[in-house]
Amino acid sequence: MSEGKTDPVEVFHDLDGGVFMEKVSQALSSVAEGVVHNGRKGKVVLTLDMKRIGEGRQVMVGHSVDYERPTTRGKQTEKDTTSTAMYVGQGGKLSIMPDTQQRLFSGGDGGTA
Repeated sequence: MSEGKTDPVEVFHDLDGGVFMEKVSQALSSVAEGVVHNGRKGKVVLTLDMKRIGEGRQVMVGHSVDYERPTTRGKQTEKDTTSTAMYVGQGGKLSIMPDTQQRLFSGGDGGTA
């Protein structure tokens, strides 16, 4: 991905230490199964809210998975909301680690890696 652009797949894997992607996966499978078994439409909604943390270059990303799974006599709904602190780098790139992080081990300086 080009410099300054956020890789959404990487961000989604970083949210809530990877648990967010598990929740999305489970919601998608559950709704798809309900749609096939009951012949009615379902819905999965992902929501991301961002709020600046203090005066630095961090944001708190609130992330939620809402879904409606059709059942035999109605629908099952759930909303799961958590949040993760993330850094904002050059060009607005979101990441779990700051882009100013120094390399701990660098090759070619005679040190051991």
